[in-house]
Amino acid sequence: MKILDSSIAAEVADKLLEIEAIRLQPEKPFTWASGWKSPIYCDNRLSLSFPAVRDLIKDNLVKSIRHFYPEAEAIAGVATAGIPQGALLANDLGLPFIYVRSKAKGHGMENMIEGKVVSGQKVVVVEDLVSTGGSSLKAVQDLRNAGFEVLGMVAIFSYGFGIAEENFKNANVDLIVLSHYEAMLPRAVERKYIQDEVLNSLADWRKNPADWNP
Repeated sequence: MKILDSSIAAEVADKLLEIEAIRLQPEKPFTWASGWKSPIYCDNRLSLSFPAVRDLIKDNLVKSIRHFYPEAEAIAGVATAGIPQGALLANDLGLPFIYVRSKAKGHGMENMIEGKVVSGQKVVVVEDLVSTGGSSLKAVQDLRNAGFEVLGMVAIFSYGFGIAEENFKNANVDLIVLSHYEAMLPRAVERKYIQDEVLNSLADWRKNPADWNP
Protein backbone atom coordinates (compact mmCIF):
# COMPACT_ATOMS: atom_id res chain seq x y z
CA MET A 1 0.00 0.00 0.00
CA LYS A 2 1.24 3.44 -0.94
CA ILE A 3 -0.07 6.96 -0.34
CA LEU A 4 0.20 10.03 -2.53
CA ASP A 5 1.32 12.32 0.30
CA SER A 6 1.24 12.22 4.12
CA SER A 7 -0.30 15.69 4.39
CA ILE A 8 -3.07 14.68 2.01
CA ALA A 9 -3.62 11.51 4.05
CA ALA A 10 -4.11 13.63 7.18
CA GLU A 11 -6.39 16.12 5.42
CA VAL A 12 -8.62 13.47 3.88
CA ALA A 13 -8.89 11.65 7.22
CA ASP A 14 -9.79 14.93 8.92
CA LYS A 15 -12.55 15.68 6.42
CA LEU A 16 -13.98 12.15 6.61
CA LEU A 17 -14.17 12.53 10.39
CA GLU A 18 -15.73 15.98 10.08
CA ILE A 19 -18.61 14.79 7.88
CA GLU A 20 -18.95 11.58 9.95
CA ALA A 21 -18.08 9.33 7.05
CA ILE A 22 -15.74 7.81 9.63
CA ARG A 23 -17.34 7.08 12.97
CA LEU A 24 -15.44 5.82 16.01
CA GLN A 25 -17.09 3.93 18.87
CA PRO A 26 -14.41 2.00 20.78
CA GLU A 27 -16.69 1.69 23.83
CA LYS A 28 -19.65 0.46 21.75
CA PRO A 29 -18.13 -1.40 18.78
CA PHE A 30 -19.87 -1.95 15.48
CA THR A 31 -20.44 -5.49 14.23
CA TRP A 32 -19.39 -6.16 10.65
CA ALA A 33 -21.06 -8.67 8.34
CA SER A 34 -18.07 -10.96 8.97
CA GLY A 35 -18.93 -10.98 12.68
CA TRP A 36 -15.84 -8.93 13.59
CA LYS A 37 -16.26 -6.33 16.31
CA SER A 38 -14.93 -2.98 15.13
CA PRO A 39 -14.37 0.41 16.79
CA ILE A 40 -14.70 2.11 13.40
CA TYR A 41 -17.31 2.36 10.68
CA CYS A 42 -16.36 4.02 7.41
CA ASP A 43 -18.95 5.05 4.81
CA ASN A 44 -17.15 7.12 2.17
CA ARG A 45 -20.34 7.40 0.10
CA LEU A 46 -21.27 10.26 2.42
CA SER A 47 -18.51 12.34 0.83
CA LEU A 48 -20.60 12.57 -2.34
CA SER A 49 -23.08 14.77 -0.46
CA PHE A 50 -20.40 17.33 0.48
CA PRO A 51 -19.08 19.11 -2.64
CA ALA A 52 -15.87 20.39 -1.04
CA VAL A 53 -14.96 16.96 0.34
CA ARG A 54 -16.04 15.28 -2.90
CA ASP A 55 -13.72 17.57 -4.86
CA LEU A 56 -10.84 17.03 -2.43
CA ILE A 57 -11.12 13.28 -2.90
CA LYS A 58 -11.64 13.44 -6.64
CA ASP A 59 -8.76 15.84 -7.25
CA ASN A 60 -6.29 13.76 -5.24
CA LEU A 61 -7.38 10.48 -6.79
CA VAL A 62 -6.83 12.11 -10.19
CA LYS A 63 -3.35 13.20 -9.04
CA SER A 64 -2.66 9.66 -7.84
CA ILE A 65 -3.56 8.16 -11.20
CA ARG A 66 -1.53 10.74 -13.13
CA HIS A 67 1.47 10.15 -10.85
CA PHE A 68 1.43 6.37 -10.49
CA TYR A 69 -0.42 5.26 -13.64
CA PRO A 70 0.12 7.85 -16.39
CA GLU A 71 -0.36 5.16 -19.04
CA ALA A 72 -3.97 4.46 -17.93
CA GLU A 73 -6.40 4.05 -20.84
CA ALA A 74 -9.61 3.49 -18.84
CA ILE A 75 -11.06 3.68 -15.34
CA ALA A 76 -13.02 0.84 -13.73
CA GLY A 77 -15.24 1.34 -10.68
CA VAL A 78 -16.06 -1.48 -8.27
CA ALA A 79 -19.80 -1.79 -7.57
CA THR A 80 -21.33 -0.11 -5.87
CA ALA A 81 -19.41 2.57 -3.98
CA GLY A 82 -16.57 2.72 -6.50
CA ILE A 83 -18.93 3.59 -9.35
CA PRO A 84 -19.58 7.29 -8.63
CA GLN A 85 -15.95 7.89 -7.63
CA GLY A 86 -14.71 6.18 -10.79
CA ALA A 87 -17.10 8.10 -13.04
CA LEU A 88 -15.92 11.41 -11.56
CA LEU A 89 -12.27 10.47 -12.15
CA ALA A 90 -12.85 9.23 -15.68
CA ASN A 91 -14.60 12.49 -16.54
CA ASP A 92 -11.72 14.63 -15.23
CA LEU A 93 -9.12 12.43 -16.93
CA GLY A 94 -11.02 12.24 -20.21
CA LEU A 95 -10.92 8.44 -20.15
CA PRO A 96 -13.50 5.72 -20.81
CA PHE A 97 -15.37 4.42 -17.76
CA ILE A 98 -16.58 0.91 -16.97
CA TYR A 99 -17.71 -0.78 -13.80
CA VAL A 100 -17.54 -4.28 -12.39
CA ARG A 101 -20.61 -5.89 -10.84
CA SER A 102 -20.38 -8.03 -7.70
CA LYS A 103 -22.08 -10.78 -9.71
CA ALA A 104 -23.21 -11.11 -13.30
CA LYS A 105 -26.47 -9.44 -14.28
CA GLY A 106 -29.26 -12.00 -14.07
CA HIS A 107 -31.01 -11.04 -17.29
CA GLY A 108 -30.42 -9.41 -20.68
CA MET A 109 -26.75 -9.64 -21.67
CA GLU A 110 -25.85 -11.05 -18.22
CA ASN A 111 -22.85 -8.75 -18.03
CA MET A 112 -20.26 -8.85 -15.27
CA ILE A 113 -18.60 -5.70 -16.64
CA GLU A 114 -20.73 -2.77 -17.77
CA GLY A 115 -19.35 -0.53 -20.49
CA LYS A 116 -17.14 -1.14 -23.51
CA VAL A 117 -14.86 -4.15 -22.99
CA VAL A 118 -11.58 -3.68 -24.87
CA SER A 119 -9.16 -6.58 -24.56
CA GLY A 120 -5.64 -5.41 -23.72
CA GLN A 121 -6.78 -1.98 -22.51
CA LYS A 122 -4.79 -0.63 -19.55
CA VAL A 123 -7.18 0.06 -16.68
CA VAL A 124 -6.99 1.49 -13.15
CA VAL A 125 -9.52 0.17 -10.65
CA VAL A 126 -11.27 2.57 -8.24
CA GLU A 127 -12.54 1.58 -4.79
CA ASP A 128 -13.89 3.69 -1.96
CA LEU A 129 -12.72 1.49 0.93
CA VAL A 130 -10.33 -1.44 1.34
CA SER A 131 -10.67 -3.80 4.28
CA THR A 132 -9.36 -7.31 3.56
CA GLY A 133 -9.34 -6.70 -0.19
CA GLY A 134 -11.54 -9.67 -1.06
CA SER A 135 -14.26 -7.96 -3.12
CA SER A 136 -11.79 -5.48 -4.62
CA LEU A 137 -9.47 -8.20 -5.85
CA LYS A 138 -12.39 -10.22 -7.21
CA ALA A 139 -13.16 -7.22 -9.44
CA VAL A 140 -9.52 -7.18 -10.57
CA GLN A 141 -9.73 -10.85 -11.50
CA ASP A 142 -12.98 -10.29 -13.41
CA LEU A 143 -11.28 -7.53 -15.40
CA ARG A 144 -8.27 -9.72 -16.11
CA ASN A 145 -10.56 -12.54 -17.20
CA ALA A 146 -12.17 -10.13 -19.66
CA GLY A 147 -8.77 -9.30 -21.17
CA PHE A 148 -7.94 -6.00 -19.46
CA GLU A 149 -4.46 -5.17 -18.22
CA VAL A 150 -4.95 -3.97 -14.63
CA LEU A 151 -2.28 -1.40 -13.77
CA GLY A 152 -3.34 -1.05 -10.13
CA MET A 153 -6.01 0.22 -7.79
CA VAL A 154 -6.72 3.55 -6.10
CA ALA A 155 -8.95 3.95 -3.05
CA ILE A 156 -10.05 6.63 -0.64
CA PHE A 157 -9.32 4.82 2.62
CA SER A 158 -7.80 1.58 3.92
CA TYR A 159 -7.87 0.00 7.37
CA GLY A 160 -4.31 -1.17 6.73
CA PHE A 161 -4.85 -4.79 7.69
CA GLY A 162 -1.91 -7.12 7.25
CA ILE A 163 -4.15 -9.63 5.49
CA ALA A 164 -5.03 -7.00 2.88
CA GLU A 165 -1.34 -6.31 2.22
CA GLU A 166 -0.79 -10.03 1.77
CA ASN A 167 -3.82 -10.46 -0.50
CA PHE A 168 -2.80 -7.60 -2.78
CA LYS A 169 0.77 -8.88 -2.93
CA ASN A 170 -0.38 -12.39 -3.82
CA ALA A 171 -2.66 -11.00 -6.54
CA ASN A 172 0.19 -8.83 -7.87
CA VAL A 173 -1.87 -5.64 -7.56
CA ASP A 174 -0.52 -2.25 -6.49
CA LEU A 175 -2.75 -0.29 -4.11
CA ILE A 176 -2.67 3.49 -3.74
CA VAL A 177 -4.81 5.06 -1.01
CA LEU A 178 -5.48 8.68 -0.13
CA SER A 179 -5.66 7.95 3.59
CA HIS A 180 -5.60 5.09 6.08
CA TYR A 181 -6.26 4.08 9.65
CA GLU A 182 -2.90 5.17 11.06
CA ALA A 183 -3.20 8.63 9.49
CA MET A 184 -6.71 8.99 10.87
CA LEU A 185 -6.02 8.24 14.56
CA PRO A 186 -4.00 11.41 15.35
CA ARG A 187 -6.68 13.54 13.68
CA ALA A 188 -9.37 11.81 15.75
CA VAL A 189 -7.46 12.63 18.94
CA GLU A 190 -6.98 16.26 17.90
CA ARG A 191 -10.68 16.59 17.17
CA LYS A 192 -11.43 14.92 20.53
CA TYR A 193 -13.44 12.13 18.94
CA ILE A 194 -11.36 9.74 21.02
CA GLN A 195 -9.12 10.02 24.05
CA ASP A 196 -5.42 9.18 24.17
CA GLU A 197 -6.03 6.28 26.53
CA VAL A 198 -7.93 4.24 23.90
CA LEU A 199 -5.19 4.51 21.26
CA ASN A 200 -3.52 1.25 22.30
CA SER A 201 -6.81 -0.62 22.01
CA LEU A 202 -7.47 0.91 18.60
CA ALA A 203 -3.99 -0.04 17.42
CA ASP A 204 -4.51 -3.59 18.67
CA TRP A 205 -7.74 -3.85 16.66
CA ARG A 206 -5.96 -3.11 13.40
CA LYS A 207 -3.31 -5.73 14.14
CA ASN A 208 -5.80 -8.49 14.99
CA PRO A 209 -9.39 -7.47 14.16
CA ALA A 210 -10.82 -10.98 14.26
CA ASP A 211 -9.92 -11.48 17.94
CA TRP A 212 -10.10 -7.89 19.17
CA ASN A 213 -11.77 -7.38 22.53
CA PRO A 214 -12.48 -3.76 23.56
